[in-house]
Amino acid sequence: GWAWRTHRNLKWPFFWKQVGPAGSHEYGLRTIFEEVPMRWDWPVDVTYYESKAFCKYKSERDGSPTSKPYRLLTEAEHQIIRDPRHSLDAAREDVSADKVMVTAGSEFTYGETAANLNMAYSSSSPVDAFPPSESGHRDTIGNNWEWTEDHFNPLKNFEVHHVYDDFSTPCFDGKHSMIVGGSFMSTGDEASVFARFHFRPHFLQHSGFRLVASEEDAPATQLFPGSFSGQAAARDEAEEVDLSSSSEDNVYESDDLLAMYLGLHFPLSGSKENVNPIMQHEHAPTHGLRFPQRVAELVRKLEPETTNNRALDVGCAVGGSSFELAKSFEHVEAFDFSSNFVEAAKRIQSGEELSFRIPVEGEISEEVSVVNEPGVDSEVMKRVNFFQGDACALSEYANTKEGFGTFDAVMLSNLLCRLPDPMAALNAMPKIVNKGGVVVM
Repeated sequence: GWAWRTHRNLKWPFFWKQVGPAGSHEYGLRTIFEEVPMRWDWPVDVTYYESKAFCKYKSERDGSPTSKPYRLLTEAEHQIIRDPRHSLDAAREDVSADKVMVTAGSEFTYGETAANLNMAYSSSSPVDAFPPSESGHRDTIGNNWEWTEDHFNPLKNFEVHHVYDDFSTPCFDGKHSMIVGGSFMSTGDEASVFARFHFRPHFLQHSGFRLVASEEDAPATQLFPGSFSGQAAARDEAEEVDLSSSSEDNVYESDDLLAMYLGLHFPLSGSKENVNPIMQHEHAPTHGLRFPQRVAELVRKLEPETTNNRALDVGCAVGGSSFELAKSFEHVEAFDFSSNFVEAAKRIQSGEELSFRIPVEGEISEEVSVVNEPGVDSEVMKRVNFFQGDACALSEYANTKEGFGTFDAVMLSNLLCRLPDPMAALNAMPKIVNKGGVVVM
């Protein structure tokens, strides 16, 4: 928690606004529609990291009433403190007990299970505005989501539904924290008693927390203990895994993703087979095509000073951007973390006719051949040196990799958000960019 606060240089929660002199600790509150005087009886909007930091702070400053430090609620505990009239058991017996199924937002603040849910209000509200549950706990539903100690995890007999097959499973990764209870903004299934959702621990999502003290460890489900300590740490842990199994688990080594990236980098593919890269319709977003090439063209338009006429494509994927850079530079170094991507780029470079499948509709796809952009011929392609590498190791390459050298232009496209340690890549720029050179991210 403290590491995240320091990383973001946060002095107070994100939606607080300083209204007094520095050091006076006088704050207002930014809501959706306006800034208002601070509402100290509203739940605070914070990330999971901030929630955990406060638990540690409270435990150290005031001590805990139990032998364990303060912590967050768990999903199981949340189900226990909810009012039994608005619970899983009640809704399974009678659908109307799942209030969102039968109640408009304007009516949600009335009745025995009144709550600030389903857009009853356009902001948070005082935590004691509605009666407590039978267990004496307030705001067990609505107002703000509550962070939990649980990683997002599959329930028993979990199955993927074919209509939405990538909603849950990509987030069973130990890097998404459970949020429960819904917020004032939650509607539809998010306002249901069956709702269980997930967000990355550094996200803000109208989410707060409840302090818990117990004599036992939290009854939480954690898929990969310790992974919340940061992406860089997760990367370091992964490096210790036997590399022989990495390609099996790495989505970037799959044939499906290879096909997606070939389509992205070579949008003329399919012209021989009369298959369009985007389904044709009025206002089709064809302006979105050639993204890798357009970024490479931007590099050229910025007119970097020529020192050695060399360019670097970091995260080159399957090479479409690298070949475009090679139209303007005498030599291009290009690397990607995926061996599958780099191998495909080398095969295209060698003149091999590569084919892949383009989705047409639902499960239907068409096989097409890779087609290069105009001006990309064998002479241009041989200016590129492809290799498998890690963007987080740029400084190491600058110091030790033979022939790596420096560059007039460096391109990092569709990359930084995917790196476990972005600063490791950025800190290398002064070492590898020539004077007057450009970096395009």
